Amino acid sequence: MLGFIDQMRAEGHAVESIIRVLREQGVKIAARTYRARRQGVVASRTIADAQVQDAVRSAAWTVVERGGKMRRVLTPEGLYGRRKMTALIRRTSMPDASRGAVDRAMRALGLSGIRRDKGVRTTIPRKTGSVPATS
Repeated sequence: MLGFIDQMRAEGHAVESIIRVLREQGVKIAARTYRARRQGVVASRTIADAQVQDAVRSAAWTVVERGGKMRRVLTPEGLYGRRKMTALIRRTSMPDASRGAVDRAMRALGLSGIRRDKGVRTTIPRKTGSVPATS
């Protein structure tokens, strides 16, 4: 994609007009994205998210040997929700990890916390299913 835009720029077209035509053809790219990729700049959020994702992955899984094979096994911490996982990551490896970064990392890794509550039970239904008469 970048090569095509570079080729069109060499012919004298503006980046915005090239991208407008590409959008009409169904290609999703922004001028800002093109320019950032040309400079080779990686967003700081992308770097931070990758570091947090590595920390969450190492906290949630461990590698064990079973039957001569190395396997990934979910640790008890892998069952943590976002709040507990954020506290764990901040306590153990990354004190400046944001809750949003931990949330995105858990979503990307397919982790979700286990709920202990069973829901609210307000009434107990009768076995016959009948409703008492009102006066």
